[in-house]
Amino acid sequence: MNILIIDDEKNIRLTLCNILEDEGYICHGSGSIEEGLAQLDSLDPDAILLDVKLPDGNGIDALESIKKSLPQIPVIMISGNSNISDAVKAIKLGAFDFLEKPLSLPKIKITVKKALDFYAMSLKLMRMQADSERDWKMIGQAPVMQELNALINKVAPSNAKILIHGESGTGKELIARLIHARSNRTDKAFIKFNCAAIPRELIESELFGYESAFTGAQARKKGKLEEADKGSIFLDEIGDMELAAQAKVLRVIQEGEFERVGSNQTHRIDVRVIAATNKNLPELVRKGEFREDLFYRLNVVPIESPPLRERISDIPLLIEHFAVDLALELATRVKHFSPAALKRMQAQPYPGNVRELRNIMERIYLLCDQDILEPDDIIPVLPGAASSSSSDAAFWQESIAFAEKKRQFEIRYLSTQLKLHGGNISRTAEALGLQQSNLSRKLSELGLHS
Repeated sequence: MNILIIDDEKNIRLTLCNILEDEGYICHGSGSIEEGLAQLDSLDPDAILLDVKLPDGNGIDALESIKKSLPQIPVIMISGNSNISDAVKAIKLGAFDFLEKPLSLPKIKITVKKALDFYAMSLKLMRMQADSERDWKMIGQAPVMQELNALINKVAPSNAKILIHGESGTGKELIARLIHARSNRTDKAFIKFNCAAIPRELIESELFGYESAFTGAQARKKGKLEEADKGSIFLDEIGDMELAAQAKVLRVIQEGEFERVGSNQTHRIDVRVIAATNKNLPELVRKGEFREDLFYRLNVVPIESPPLRERISDIPLLIEHFAVDLALELATRVKHFSPAALKRMQAQPYPGNVRELRNIMERIYLLCDQDILEPDDIIPVLPGAASSSSSDAAFWQESIAFAEKKRQFEIRYLSTQLKLHGGNISRTAEALGLQQSNLSRKLSELGLHS
């Protein structure tokens, strides 16, 4: 915890630093308002002790400035010749407490601890509110999703390391957030770190934080790991992390400690690591591009995030969810899909998985005027619509024997119907109004297999 003390009396700064450092805090002193305010960004303090009377200005005015830029940081005002009006004004501006000199050292310790506890609680409430607003939830009733949900419920209460594998757009972050939400760390931080989105030369400083000296000042910044202390960190696209950073992550997992970039001071940390990738990590290990020891440390509980093609029956549920979500986001009426339009959406390939489905839904909301959508309304805005229509035209205009054209049509039609019903011949036959034995015989004739 970083404490910034702004007081023009050097002896008071030294005394406060000594007693607070004995409590395990890291203290920084400033003799003026200008110097103290200049250090706010680089020090990232968790609490501030601020004198009311300073050579270069009034501490009450400085308090007002601090609260405008950092409203959550607790500020404790201290004064040697204060009056009631100063104290009242300070509290109204958001000061955590107002203490008079000569300072009671035991009271300083208690007040600082209360201020830091209050700050931690404020951050906790902000995180809970943010998570609630995002409304992360799993949509789907397909067997593969029921199995996934059961696995999440089973592993979430433990502190086991998790490695989520899945194609892009399948919801790996959602799985990670559900694991955290159902764990005993749910009231602590969930910090996401995308290893692929950060330039390689910045990964270590962003993940572990840094300390550096420049122009006589000491700059410090917490990394994502420290922000996740007592909570969970989600290392997304970990297959893109460079080997040097992998070694440090391994140390965090094994020993629970690390150093900031540019510092020799060791920090202890308690964090649950959840990682995800769309890459083949065993293959990267074989090529020497991913540490084998880190792979086995992360792969305690492997979780597969299923692609959308393995849960086609969930597409109507996802469409219903996105329809309401987009109506709120775009401030418009909810659009409804006819049964035929839903079947057309189920027949659409989704290489981008759920993320692509959501993007297509947004496109439909922006480009389709109808409130009740039919296949003809949505086909023009679906990916590959132009090539599909030219292909369909060629199919119908091609002059070949009727029997062969009929056979081609049956293959295309029955292949699509099987796909819509998850390859289940019984359900497909029921939907088409056929006897299961007749459908099975027809599939065999056409060389189709469920």
